[in-house]
Amino acid sequence: MNKLLVAYDLNREIVRPKILEEIKRTAWAMLSESSYAIQTWETPEQVFRRLERYLDGNDRLFVVELTGGYYGQGPAEVHNWMRAPSAIAA
Repeated sequence: MNKLLVAYDLNREIVRPKILEEIKRTAWAMLSESSYAIQTWETPEQVFRRLERYLDGNDRLFVVELTGGYYGQGPAEVHNWMRAPSAIAA
């Protein structure tokens, strides 16, 4: 199973709830207002293709595989999720 970083910047905020619903269909941890770590069997490209329908020409979306260590400041439950070999939906 892959842990992926999904980071986006939407200019039309009206679609934010839709993209969030789609992101939260997997195990997830919120890293910031517009970035999530997710766990899925999908590849970064498959996740991107699933989310791109919520984008327009001015938006940004990146899906990056998380393969190693990390450093960060945030809630303990997010750190625990990031360290866990098999995450459960937050």
